[in-house]
Amino acid sequence: MKYTVITGASSGIGYEAALAFASRDKNLILVARREAELNNLKEKIQSMNADLDVIISTIDLSESEQVHAFYESLKEYDIETFVNNAGFGNSAAVAEQDVKKTEKMLRVNVEALTTLSTLYAHDYADRDGAQLINVSSDLGYRIVPNAVTYAATKFYVSAFTEGLAQELQDNGAALKVKILAPSMTETEFVKTAREIDEFSYSENVQKFHTAKEMAGFMLELYDSEKVLGKVNSESYEFELMDPVFGYTSKKKAD
Repeated sequence: MKYTVITGASSGIGYEAALAFASRDKNLILVARREAELNNLKEKIQSMNADLDVIISTIDLSESEQVHAFYESLKEYDIETFVNNAGFGNSAAVAEQDVKKTEKMLRVNVEALTTLSTLYAHDYADRDGAQLINVSSDLGYRIVPNAVTYAATKFYVSAFTEGLAQELQDNGAALKVKILAPSMTETEFVKTAREIDEFSYSENVQKFHTAKEMAGFMLELYDSEKVLGKVNSESYEFELMDPVFGYTSKKKAD
């Protein structure tokens, strides 16, 4: 049996991505901190298709030991697709931000994603049909006020993932590595970033996508041969693209 792993699956894009992959009859390993939400999602998926195997794993990706223990627990499964979706933002000027929150954001957005990507690439580089999809952001390609540190984490995700994708291509690996870069999406993101209880996208945001729409875009990226699936920050059109950052291919260097 093959499985798709999705981190940050308790809400937002991760939640809808789980439903999207389930619609394609993919067995799932769903990861988040909130067990109740994961159980509710599991019940929903199995009501859609009782034949699917849905495994939930409650871990805190800001804890390095838990990240490594989680990946070790996957060794008994055949992981066809690994989606690093978990992450959160921080809406504050750098000089005014909560350093502890920033440190936690770095551990989740950068450290955990890098660790899981690296371990997966180590084990599945030569596996036909395997895919790694890392969720970055439109702010992984541009910087805006009050989101400088968050944007920097996503610049890292974009650069690291583009580089990994091209490095594997250079080495003739079978594993496909891709980046989903959403723009404003209707999720819990703003509430977490601003530390507020409620936020209405329809009342406060001129353009946005729903999490379900972004999950649909993720499947478009999954089906494509492109490395980057990015929402255009002006038109809000979803575009499948080649890597943006410069990369000196080993083949060219030789």
